[in-house]
Amino acid sequence: MKDRAIDTTVAERLAVLSDRSRLRVLRVLESHELTVGELSKVFQSPQSTVSRHLKVLADAGWLVRRSVGTATLYRMVLDDLATDARALWLVIREQQSVSDRDDAAEDARRVTGVLAERRTDSQSYFGRVAGAWDDVRQELFGTRFTAIAMLDLLSGPWVVADLGCGTGNIAELLAPQVQRVIAVDQSEPMLEAARQRLQGVGNVEFVSAALNKLPLESGCVDLAALGLVLHHVADPVPVLREAGRVVRSGSGLLGRVLVVDMLRHQRSEYRQLMGHQHLGFSRGEMESLFSQAGLEPMTFRPLPVDPDTRGPGLFVATARVRGRRREGGRE
Repeated sequence: MKDRAIDTTVAERLAVLSDRSRLRVLRVLESHELTVGELSKVFQSPQSTVSRHLKVLADAGWLVRRSVGTATLYRMVLDDLATDARALWLVIREQQSVSDRDDAAEDARRVTGVLAERRTDSQSYFGRVAGAWDDVRQELFGTRFTAIAMLDLLSGPWVVADLGCGTGNIAELLAPQVQRVIAVDQSEPMLEAARQRLQGVGNVEFVSAALNKLPLESGCVDLAALGLVLHHVADPVPVLREAGRVVRSGSGLLGRVLVVDMLRHQRSEYRQLMGHQHLGFSRGEMESLFSQAGLEPMTFRPLPVDPDTRGPGLFVATARVRGRRREGGRE
């Protein structure tokens, strides 16, 4: 491999790096040593496609590889590159467009998820050796019970608005923990699906309404949640303003608006395929939207990435209602 790398001209090296996917691979492998399968999860590409890119890069002298058991790990070691290749990479690495930076941020999030999964796999292995408890627990009880059980920490005599409830995922999780859930959506088919899903649950009220004009009294709920909703809304500010209007101010966890949505990404095809109005949101964009809606931004946290998912990364953001409402909903 080194002999071939020595004979590779600068023009040939540039040709290898003319493919944007190979540039992304190199950026990841400059910092991490990963297998083909792990890279496939990071880039959400078939292993055959990733393997093809790795072969081209390795043949051109950009990568080193080593075997660990049955796995092959790939890495770009900057100090091991030929002098001209190293100089070329240092120049290319600094030339990043906005789109490149967004890709790099998403790749980094997925690498974090892959590495976490690698650690989990290792721990599970030792767990099986020590008594197979993880496998037994999953077989007996499944994988969701821990997260659902932890929701009991949020239990209280609260009224929660699930705005843009869709098929009722959030309402289903919160209904056993709170006094009442008001599930709002402007799509009748979605509301009907939510009604079917929550059939027999007595503390969920279904409301058909546009989110920028809620038929709810001011200050009538303790919390408002918008799960994967804002990217469908052309102008999120009126929606957030309405969410703030119906939430009464409080202390602790009360008096908050919670948003779960996609981090800023470059998948423009989502506009045509699913009618997305926004390609996710950055921290700065969410803080600006909250402020424009008269809310006080509080937290913004990217959520851990499941390496087996194919969508962009997600975040959870919260804002607090400014001021304290009196009886009747007036400031």
